Amino acid sequence: MTRPLYVIKVGSATLDRETIHKEIADIVARGARVLLVTGGATGIERHYAAIGRPIPQLRLANGDSVRYCPPEEMAHLVDAYERVTLPAVEQALRTLGLSVFTAVAARGGLVTGRANRPLKALSAEGRPLVVRDHRAGVPADVDTVRLNALLDAYDVVCLSPPVAGRAGEPPLNVDADVLAAVLSNALHADHLRLVTGTPGLLTDPDDPRSTLCNAYPGDGAQYAGGRMRQKVRAAEIALEGSADVAVTGPHTMTEPAGWTRFWRTREPAADLSLLTRLVSVPSVSGDEAELASFLAEWCQERGMRARIDEAGNLVATRGDGPRRLLLLGHLDTVPHHWPAEWREDELWGRGSVDAKGSLATFLEVLAHADIPEDGQLCAIGAVEEEISSSKGAFHVRDHYPADAVVIGEPSGARTLTLGYYGLFKLQVTASVPSGHSAGMDAVSAPDHLTAALAEIRASVLEQAPDALSAVIDISCATGREQHRATGILNFRVPPSADLEALRAAALGHVREGVGIEVLRATPGYAGGRSGPLVKVFTRAFADAGIRPRFVVKKGTSDMNTLATTWHDVPMVAYGPGDSSLDHTDEERIGGMEYRTARSLLADAVNRWFALPEGSR
Repeated sequence: MTRPLYVIKVGSATLDRETIHKEIADIVARGARVLLVTGGATGIERHYAAIGRPIPQLRLANGDSVRYCPPEEMAHLVDAYERVTLPAVEQALRTLGLSVFTAVAARGGLVTGRANRPLKALSAEGRPLVVRDHRAGVPADVDTVRLNALLDAYDVVCLSPPVAGRAGEPPLNVDADVLAAVLSNALHADHLRLVTGTPGLLTDPDDPRSTLCNAYPGDGAQYAGGRMRQKVRAAEIALEGSADVAVTGPHTMTEPAGWTRFWRTREPAADLSLLTRLVSVPSVSGDEAELASFLAEWCQERGMRARIDEAGNLVATRGDGPRRLLLLGHLDTVPHHWPAEWREDELWGRGSVDAKGSLATFLEVLAHADIPEDGQLCAIGAVEEEISSSKGAFHVRDHYPADAVVIGEPSGARTLTLGYYGLFKLQVTASVPSGHSAGMDAVSAPDHLTAALAEIRASVLEQAPDALSAVIDISCATGREQHRATGILNFRVPPSADLEALRAAALGHVREGVGIEVLRATPGYAGGRSGPLVKVFTRAFADAGIRPRFVVKKGTSDMNTLATTWHDVPMVAYGPGDSSLDHTDEERIGGMEYRTARSLLADAVNRWFALPEGSR
């Protein structure tokens, strides 16, 4: 499972509070990597006071003052971070049990900057002057190799200004928010949080309830004053990358009402807003928490009951009746490092097809459906559908019974999926005594594994000739006494396949030097065309003038997981988008395709609730 990366910029006033450290610890506990970027105004003041040195200032023509940083001052600035700010951060996080690496970004050239042009200022007498030795700049180059190694080794890596100068020049002071944004882009972060002391970006500085909740490039500058200008600048720099970006606060990341979210791409029409934002929030398997939180907030704003359950699933519901229709989509995607964007009438982005387009239609239909008194419509965004654990779907299977289920997977707005192949997945380990590969008749562990995989594959396919098979991973390990090679052999098996027979066929090859573990044995599922759920879709297709296709797909979905115990519950899969684009960097969905699917699903849902008792 890929570990997500958070870049979190925290100012010195926030660092003086305990809340932020606990929030960081909670993120680490979810399995994420954290790069913390600290500001240091308070620490600098404390250090200069301790050494009895005034902080030099420059007065600008617009009336603002900035810290003057000539070369001889940079050593004191570094000392302020290394003696005051960074040790305090390290101590606070270590107290929470976290391993921490701290450094100014200049150390060892972790980040190198580019100097600004000479600064125009005013002399003490108010005369214009040009300051040429002011060591201020912008971060430019990031040592991503070393930073990634540090992020893998520590729970939290904490950097602060200044950054290294070029060609042996003194360090450069940089804005910490901008430093965080540049690091976010260079490291392909998943989430960037700029934590501030106000509830996000305020449209009225005197009204803490005036948070601008959503901003697009160019929107924020009109409301930003003082330090907030740099946060808006940093947020818009970060939109050049693929992270989701938010200014949060006051002094916290856990209060959504205090967030200004920055969106890179503006939807071409209001009814495409949810789809656009859903695709814009990264949610690789294991990193669904931010998307689930965003969608729960979206649902609650529209009066729906919404929560995040014990598995991490988003669960949104309307109605309290005993007739329950479940719309089951998934939150997660396969890994990506490219931002969402609209190109003419298509939204490009990881998950736009698989399967955020489907989940967006589910939530919009849920928001607007007419639910009868005896009905209940539930939309769930499950976690970990894209990996073998299927954690979210197993939790749904065991906790949310339903009378009928629509699975959110792409098959196109004009196609209804009646079933899926099953999954039979094996881990095969071959081992041989250690020895030189140049020995007489030597057989290496990979040789042994390759032969075993071929034998196992042949035996399983003999039982299920229509199955698809592939070796999807191989790894080797050299030990003192034995060499080992391990392969993952994956089968997609038709709904009619006898999994016990497949298991027996595979395990029949266990012998000395060959071990086999069944990682997954999930049966396929295929419903017929005569059930009431299929009929309501068929009528909805007909009313829309669509001649539908009915398919059984050779992939798997959460339908398979439910079908392990839900034997008498009608299920189909439906969702917009071309599934041949799944998991590719060509993934995209058209606005009209999305609208067609949303409209048709809404019709089918209304028809299902209108069915007479006993016909569902």
